[in-house]
Amino acid sequence: MASETYAPRELMVSAAAAEIEDGDTAFVGMRLPLIAFQLAVSTHAPDSMAVYESGVVRDGPADGFIHTMCDLPNLNHAVSTTGMIDIMSRLQRGDVDVGFLGGAEVDRYGNLNTTRVRAGDEEIRLPGSGGACDIACMAGRTVLLMPHESRRFVEEVNYVTSPGHADDGSGRGNHPAPGGGPDALVTSKATFGFADGELFLRSVHPGVDREAMLADFPWTVRTAPEIGEGPVTTTPEPTDEELELIRTFDPDGFWT
Repeated sequence: MASETYAPRELMVSAAAAEIEDGDTAFVGMRLPLIAFQLAVSTHAPDSMAVYESGVVRDGPADGFIHTMCDLPNLNHAVSTTGMIDIMSRLQRGDVDVGFLGGAEVDRYGNLNTTRVRAGDEEIRLPGSGGACDIACMAGRTVLLMPHESRRFVEEVNYVTSPGHADDGSGRGNHPAPGGGPDALVTSKATFGFADGELFLRSVHPGVDREAMLADFPWTVRTAPEIGEGPVTTTPEPTDEELELIRTFDPDGFWT
């Protein structure tokens, strides 16, 4: 437990890092995953490795703060600096254990939308897929990260940019995508898992009102006890060591 206060995004980084297992190859995207991998490889997952869409492969933290995956500190002492075709080929071969994704909208099956949303009669275009659809389809499992806002949780996403699980309870069993699909969702208020392809509540962040948090969803979210996964817990706070590392990797709090 931390002996000092921390920002909500620092807790998200800690929770996201915990989803990386030692020995994993992680497909790391922008924003918080840039910090989460560095935290994981510096603590509980020293034998993990990161691959980036730009072609970078790393087995340790960057040499300094990085705004993007292409910044020089992320290239210095990298295992290799290849190209996008090499990284996407690793993904297609099934060499990526876990991929990190974000989105503007998510539904109960983990389908993500980063393409377009509606605001009244207006359609707002978003950045689109990039490599996200590839990661969603072919990574061994995916971890979703997003702020906890009611507008992001929808019964049906406006556009399926990155597919989640099938809606028939089979997970990826009856889904054309070969990867394992969404395994976890980390928000700024709670963490969730997926069972039979559908979201369930795993833990609530310290100080968050559980019922108010669940009221942000337009459907009744299952909880861990309902699917035989034990009690809903309190998300572990980042330790002092983790906070020191996070603030080393993100010294001005640019991402956190």
